[in-house]
Amino acid sequence: MNNPDSTTQSVISAAIERLHSEPFPSDVLPSQATIEATRKQLLATLPNDGLGLTETIRHLQDDLKPGLNGASRSANYYGFVTGGATPIASISDNFVTACDQNVQVHLPTETIATDIEDRALSLLCELLDFKPESWPHRTFTTGATASNVLGLACGREYVIAEASAHRTDAENSVGEYGIVEAMYRAGIDKIQILTTVPHSSLSKAASILGLGRASVKTIGREDAPHKFDMKVLRSLLEQPSSASIVAVSASEVNTGLFATSGLEDMQELRSLCDMYGAWIHVDGAFGILGRVLHGAKYEAIIQACAGLELADSITGDGHKLLNVPYDCGFFLSRHRNIAERVFQNPNAAYLATSNGPDSIMSPLNIGVENSRRFRALPVYASLVAYGKSGYRDMLERQIELSRGIAKFILESEDYELLPESDASTEETLSGIYIIVLFRAKNEELNKRLIESIKATRKIYVSGTSWNGQPACRFAISNWRVDVKKDLLLIREVLQEVVAAKTS
Repeated sequence: MNNPDSTTQSVISAAIERLHSEPFPSDVLPSQATIEATRKQLLATLPNDGLGLTETIRHLQDDLKPGLNGASRSANYYGFVTGGATPIASISDNFVTACDQNVQVHLPTETIATDIEDRALSLLCELLDFKPESWPHRTFTTGATASNVLGLACGREYVIAEASAHRTDAENSVGEYGIVEAMYRAGIDKIQILTTVPHSSLSKAASILGLGRASVKTIGREDAPHKFDMKVLRSLLEQPSSASIVAVSASEVNTGLFATSGLEDMQELRSLCDMYGAWIHVDGAFGILGRVLHGAKYEAIIQACAGLELADSITGDGHKLLNVPYDCGFFLSRHRNIAERVFQNPNAAYLATSNGPDSIMSPLNIGVENSRRFRALPVYASLVAYGKSGYRDMLERQIELSRGIAKFILESEDYELLPESDASTEETLSGIYIIVLFRAKNEELNKRLIESIKATRKIYVSGTSWNGQPACRFAISNWRVDVKKDLLLIREVLQEVVAAKTS
């Protein structure tokens, strides 16, 4: 295809300008009638000659876009933990498409793409109050699920190597020999993943890596399932012929609660794991950003994020609280040597680079993907545009709205905040991060609470369950949060839903 001429460029520019100039949607979801109408506009068969550029743009804008769920662009989307794209992140994403870089090999004399990715990851470490030099294996992924695959893959390699060190001086690698042979050489019968209230992606990652979903063992305390039962943890770590990965939930997806309460908790975990050759992996999909907070108002969250730098690996999502477009996750590890043993592309001459020990590592040798979108650019641009104080302001507004919702529910005669607690209102609210879990006290209303809220088309929430019963969840993660305005609307909707039940 020839380079676009000036007319084509004008058409493209106009389409992009229209896309970015359109106001944010007032309704978080298209109506069912709109969805049905736009579904009928999908072409049933492949056209022989094609519609052409101008007509296809019109088809996308006018026929299909109205039926797409653009809820995450709305400040009143509270379903999954999905941040909206900030203006600079959205603009940067257009740059990504225009440049169409495949960021896989570090080619310092040909492009600065890998330099931008490495710098974005370094700035991200600074945002999270991590020393960049302590995390030499760092990369962007499609999301926290892919990052969990990386974390467990590195953990699997590490724990087998640690077990092997007690039997032989030879290097024993899963990447080289496969998991069955490597475990046999290491004298390991099983690898276990020890965690509390894990995200489903952890079991998925275990399945992909041949560890099996059954290897994920939840060992939470009876009185606080999100906290480790340290007695049980120690007993499992010391089992003979077993190797362990300890997965720490830095903000559990249903409640927003953290697995650790302070530096001492992480120090104890680190000490135990060092004693038994275990790997610590932190799933910090959205909880990790709590490290930007300051002040007594957020002390419980600050303490919950303390000591996470003691982990071996950490995952997070850019398309959550960083508010950059889908898809974007990140992975950090303190073990550079493990990265190459697991992800190296062997014997591919055309992928060779002149990497030295201190240079930027080619991304294709430290992660799953060889073909990779330049997803680092929106992250770099957003970090530069907003800085640490800008992201702190976003998060503080998100927390304030979450706590405002929780306070309304605590004071309501119609709703109940979950999990149930005997703590004071002040203590309960101080532990609220960006997730608010609740239910309607009326059982009939509770069964259809999610549908009733969504039917208003004013706010969007997600359904879940708690103790085997239906529950509802607010997840506050959009950069556009307006606490006073948004809280007023949420209260009105929740009161409207109750009124409709009783009328």
